[in-house]
Amino acid sequence: MKTLTFNIHHGAGVDGKLDLERVAKTIEASGASVVGLQEVDKYFDARSNWVDQPAWLAARLKMNYVFAANLDWDPLEPGKPRRQYGTLVLSKYPIVDSRNSLLPLHPGSEQRGLLEALIDVGGTPLRFADTHLTTKDDGERIEQVNAIVALLKDAPEATVLVGDFNALPTSAEVRTLTTHWTDTWPEKGLGLGLTSPVPLPTKRIDYQLHSAQLAPTAVSVPVSFASDHLPVAATYSLS
Repeated sequence: MKTLTFNIHHGAGVDGKLDLERVAKTIEASGASVVGLQEVDKYFDARSNWVDQPAWLAARLKMNYVFAANLDWDPLEPGKPRRQYGTLVLSKYPIVDSRNSLLPLHPGSEQRGLLEALIDVGGTPLRFADTHLTTKDDGERIEQVNAIVALLKDAPEATVLVGDFNALPTSAEVRTLTTHWTDTWPEKGLGLGLTSPVPLPTKRIDYQLHSAQLAPTAVSVPVSFASDHLPVAATYSLS
């Protein structure tokens, strides 16, 4: 099973141009069958041409999807769709169930969430969780991590937790998560696995973590100029 996590920056690449097709081609080239995306717009703003990006990407890639709106605002004009922004899970396998849990929020910060998709991988259930933690403050991020642990730690299914954690591998936040799930990069990655910022990344802040029912066989950071982050691709054996 191949998976991908990618902060797509609402489809704006390093050249500042909006181009969802570049995002789709990056996903396609990875061969991923389950994908977690962050910074996805749905009728959100002129910055993304008011496009329903979850529906567009799902149709373009011929994948099932579930979208979680962590920002959900009134339209600028009556009768228009609500303006939404959040996380997206795409899957070539059936998505059986999903839930989005809003994470702890400090005053002045942006609302973040944990999107969980229960996926049927050839008869074996997989819990695929996608998140984007705050950039604002370590204390808020630790609270968010503790909430994620509480939500996921007792899941009976094989679990993959992906996302933009906005925290380095040595941080308390990531160390807390890796007491419950294994960081895939140190197991199978070559080099430092740096993901941000593009084109010259200096930090590893995008992750794939997994539970014991999954054995990674490969992990990489594909080259892409479709966003200000690089994606992380992994392959797992699922038992």
